Amino acid sequence: MNKDSKADVTTQTLLVLFLQIVIFSVIFFNIPVFRQTIAFLYFSFVPGYLLLILLNTSRLEKFETLTLALGLSLVLLMIIGLLMSELLSTLGFSKPLSLWPMLIAMSSLTLFLAAAIQLKSEATTIPPNRMSRSIMVFSILPILSIIGTIMANIYANSIPLLLFLLFIVALFALGIISNRFLYSSLGSFAVLMIALALLWHSSLISSNITTFGSDVPVEYYALKSTTNTEIWTPNNPFAQDIGYGRIHAMLSVTILPTFYTNLLDLNAIWTIKLLIPLIFSFVPVVMYNVWKKYIGVKYSFIATFLFMSQATFYTEMLALIRQMVAEVFFALLLFVSLDTKLDRRTRTTLFLFFSFGLITSHYALAEIFWLFSLFTLLFLFINRHQSDKITVGLFVLFSVLMFAWYVFTSNSSVFESFLYFGDYVYRQLGDFFNPASRGITVLRGLGIETPPSMWNMFGRVFAYIVEALIVVGFLSFIKRYKDRNFSYEYAGYTIISMAFLAALIVVPGLASTLNMTRFYHILLFFLAPLCVLGAEEISRIVNKQRNSLLIIILITVLSSYFLFQSGFVYEVTKSDSWSVSLSKNRMSPLRLYGELGYIDSSSAFGAQWISNNVDLNASIVYADVISASNVLRVYSSSLYYTLIDNLTTVTHNGVVYLGALNVESSKIYGLNTSWNYTEMAPLFYDLNVVYANGHSVVYENSG
Repeated sequence: MNKDSKADVTTQTLLVLFLQIVIFSVIFFNIPVFRQTIAFLYFSFVPGYLLLILLNTSRLEKFETLTLALGLSLVLLMIIGLLMSELLSTLGFSKPLSLWPMLIAMSSLTLFLAAAIQLKSEATTIPPNRMSRSIMVFSILPILSIIGTIMANIYANSIPLLLFLLFIVALFALGIISNRFLYSSLGSFAVLMIALALLWHSSLISSNITTFGSDVPVEYYALKSTTNTEIWTPNNPFAQDIGYGRIHAMLSVTILPTFYTNLLDLNAIWTIKLLIPLIFSFVPVVMYNVWKKYIGVKYSFIATFLFMSQATFYTEMLALIRQMVAEVFFALLLFVSLDTKLDRRTRTTLFLFFSFGLITSHYALAEIFWLFSLFTLLFLFINRHQSDKITVGLFVLFSVLMFAWYVFTSNSSVFESFLYFGDYVYRQLGDFFNPASRGITVLRGLGIETPPSMWNMFGRVFAYIVEALIVVGFLSFIKRYKDRNFSYEYAGYTIISMAFLAALIVVPGLASTLNMTRFYHILLFFLAPLCVLGAEEISRIVNKQRNSLLIIILITVLSSYFLFQSGFVYEVTKSDSWSVSLSKNRMSPLRLYGELGYIDSSSAFGAQWISNNVDLNASIVYADVISASNVLRVYSSSLYYTLIDNLTTVTHNGVVYLGALNVESSKIYGLNTSWNYTEMAPLFYDLNVVYANGHSVVYENSG
């Protein structure tokens, strides 16, 4: 190695030492903003970047390196946390996941990696950024998103958010039309900024968690359990519950956010609302870099825009902490499985790390990756193609890791849930000829369900056009994938994805095992490029000047699709809307608080009052199904509550909680019914109001 390279390595090591001193200083003196920003960036990227240098990945582009560094850093945080929780607890340490043990452990690992690079005398240089005005334009998107949410929260004014969404559409159109506006690395940056802005415009619309009818209340309970005890115990008292056990077994909702919460001195809710979406925003970046190898920069940007346009990406996913983290590893595994610049040793090492991250982050997504890998191997075998990327050895290794983790953690609750869902689908086969057995979302996607309004019908028309383009693109892909230099591995993944989509429609009960919208979101990892190929195929058939027609089709369809999916059109026309960010001030209480799980501050204060003033070991807390599932699980200190019905009798010292939905609608909600206050009047005869704040009331039977 020459002197200049040696000097670069030494400079790099000194920089790590300097940053380490800065980290300890901002944490020890607890300097606001600097502690949160510097510590997050340092531990989310530096350890993984140093490991990449040791693996010699100098052929990668800078955003490819950045995303791989993020994934490796997250896995290292999870592994170190797991080892510390298991080893230190056996040595008598009661709180192995507290601040200083975790800080010392991760700092020691980072310094060890820097020292290893120094001894190896090997450095990696990142190409300089190509600055342009486009970078500045895309950089303001997250800022506009934050400003828009502030205006919507404080002044109930959705106009800034509406303009923000139009600005995204304008940038998308400009990126397609102009040949100078986008280049490879700027495409990655543009995708990152759009993704982050869309996620924050939804997650930051409230200072409280919005559940979107998903698992975040139970995930947050698992996080609180870990942060309060500062130890992760796989045999948690609730782990035998098949629902909670499989969630508590995931390090993505226990150890990883606990590390960020303690290290950054950040409320766990803001870790969920601010940092996890920031991590999740790198998923489209990874997919952009996967796709551009096959379809080029412009087409991959278009496909990524479609991936981000589907409402699930910036609504329902925000209420699935473990899936957001898992999708980072899912995307990186696809990158590792398809990239041609990695040598075998590096590919195997990265595959091992990201496999561990995926398996310990989300059981269902790991099982989906396992199935996709299995069928892709079969596809390669049928085509007599021997792959050096997706091998039987790596598949067996992933299988052993997955089943070992799921069998030996949480009393096998994850493995049991896998068997439970399989049995559920098997039992649903008796309704094969009943369309309703596929679920309402499948029926809506097929155009069978009647839309509630004219504007909803228009929105579905553009969704159907996107689906049609994907189908046409798939047929074109099958016909020409060898001409386009698509790899056999990518072809296998794509064909399996379309087969899986067909199975979701055909097989009764399959779509409901995970939720059809989430399934479709996952399948877009493979199907989104097909939409572009479908538009290209149609323009080739209709018009010899296919570039201009292709641009018109893609801008018209995808811009309209985005504006309907985001709720822009519904808010402008004041029609039926599902966007909390744009339309929460005109929604019915049942939709806002019940179906979308919005939690207002008054409801949260009432739940916190119960947690601070009621002995939950000596008293029974009663609530309707919506308050019990959402508000109380998030803001109180127990997982289970007693549901109210019209026959309920409150025991001595029993407490009844009513949230904003109950107060505003004057109703109490059961599993499949509801009761007016007048029907429930006998319930409150012997109860006294012990807390009220206008939108939340707590009663107690103190007689």
